[in-house]
Amino acid sequence: MTKPSRIAYQGEPGANSHIVAKEHYPDWETLPCASFEEVFAIVANGDAELAMIPIDNSIAGRVADIHHFLPTSGLHIIAEHFLRIQFSLLGVPGSSLETIRTVHSHVHALGQCRKIIKRHGLTPMISGDTAGAAREVADAGDPSQAAISPPLAAEIYGLDILAEDIEDEDHNTTRFVVLSREPVRAPAGNGPTVTSFIFNVRNLPAALYKALGGFATNGVNMTKLESYMVDGWFTATQFLAEVDGHPDDIPLARALEELAFFTTEVKILGVYPADPLRSLAP
Repeated sequence: MTKPSRIAYQGEPGANSHIVAKEHYPDWETLPCASFEEVFAIVANGDAELAMIPIDNSIAGRVADIHHFLPTSGLHIIAEHFLRIQFSLLGVPGSSLETIRTVHSHVHALGQCRKIIKRHGLTPMISGDTAGAAREVADAGDPSQAAISPPLAAEIYGLDILAEDIEDEDHNTTRFVVLSREPVRAPAGNGPTVTSFIFNVRNLPAALYKALGGFATNGVNMTKLESYMVDGWFTATQFLAEVDGHPDDIPLARALEELAFFTTEVKILGVYPADPLRSLAP
């Protein structure tokens, strides 16, 4: 019997990462992991073929841990997927908005649902992930505890939905990237493409300005630029960037060639199809 392909994610069953993995890889076995480090390690050692990882949220911004793990992971971005985030307030059977006093969830989810927390005077409690918070509330059996989780978690853990669509903004969307051990480049000329890469600038005045100049002069749209310290040194800076286009396209090829003159390293992390939702305004 053929062993099913596996896709790993951080969190417990019912988490948003689980939802988007099942949506785009319905025939694959999903593999929940306790931490992002575990997800990266499982794909790196071959226990799973792919990883589904959140990287940005339209309200909370970047998922900081991922931006630090990704450059040194040895993995490659092969796809991106956007998920409209919908959170519910969950409680044990018999609980209500009047009985709950504390609300449990991932720190990003708590930050995305501040209005309902403030409106009901709830005390936020940080959990490892949204679905894990639902399981903790179910295990506790305490009507004073609630969880902010995707509605699927209510079904999985036997909880009641006390309030639906509780996120502060209706444009709340998380961008996920799919990681693989092997690079799989999208073909050139086959629709909108995103190229992700890292680079280190030389420690010289205006080095970043000069490094990025080629993207402007060649008309390449840069959609992300994140900076990091390298090995704790304040004088060495690494950047994670994303641009529209394919490295085989002449404008981007020229921009990357110019970038190389002002950097000590350029490494492409992935060349992959742009999710159709990328082009839609909130």
